[in-house]
Amino acid sequence: MGRDEDRKLIEEIPKEKIADFIFLHLRNLWAVDGLYYLGIEETFGIEAATEIDRKVWESMGKIEARRLKNFFNITHNNISSVIEALRLSGWALDLEDKEIVVEKDKAIIRNIKCRVQNTRKKRGLSEFGCKPVRWDFLKSFAKEFNPNIEVECKVCPPDKHPDNLWCEWELKKKKKI
Repeated sequence: MGRDEDRKLIEEIPKEKIADFIFLHLRNLWAVDGLYYLGIEETFGIEAATEIDRKVWESMGKIEARRLKNFFNITHNNISSVIEALRLSGWALDLEDKEIVVEKDKAIIRNIKCRVQNTRKKRGLSEFGCKPVRWDFLKSFAKEFNPNIEVECKVCPPDKHPDNLWCEWELKKKKKI
């Protein structure tokens, strides 16, 4: 069996279940991400786990942006094109209660209800200081479109944050000097 048979198998899934099937696999990938992180944290400590996670997600930002650009033939390099692709990324696609606001020269992304953080809380773990991990992912993702787009973190753990907001990111064009 090969890809052709796999394609046929997927084509047999009822159309109304395709989105949930994709979300299922995204959650599975997030579970893998969390499990490897916890394993590294347990063995080598939180600093090592976070640094490894940061490097992985930084690389993933570039890879995923390039693949999405090619797959969906996104040719523009403006902020709205970055957001168009980011909304289809593994990071944002099944992000619960996200808010995305796109204006001419900037965009704001808010994660209101974070599955990763809420899962950690349910397990009695501390908040994950994901700021360097998410920031490097978003910076490398945006840079793949346009090196003149900068990503600013408004708030993200380990920062103190309100109960109704886990993180907020702003993408904007760099100011010309």
